[in-house]
Amino acid sequence: MNDEEFTQSIRKFLRHFGVTAQQEMERAVRRAVEDGTLRGRETIPVRATFVVEGLVHDFHVEGELKLE
Repeated sequence: MNDEEFTQSIRKFLRHFGVTAQQEMERAVRRAVEDGTLRGRETIPVRATFVVEGLVHDFHVEGELKLE
């Protein structure tokens, strides 16, 4: 196994995930504020589930999105 190649591919995946997840969260929250589902002052629980096919089945990271 090439550790450098492996680490680079993990970092590339995480950058892609981070950017796309942030964009999706921003869109979802803005839509919810616009349609009145959210007031824009909430703290919203967030959870990301991570799966590595055949190796990791149920890894979660939890946190909060503070809107104000």
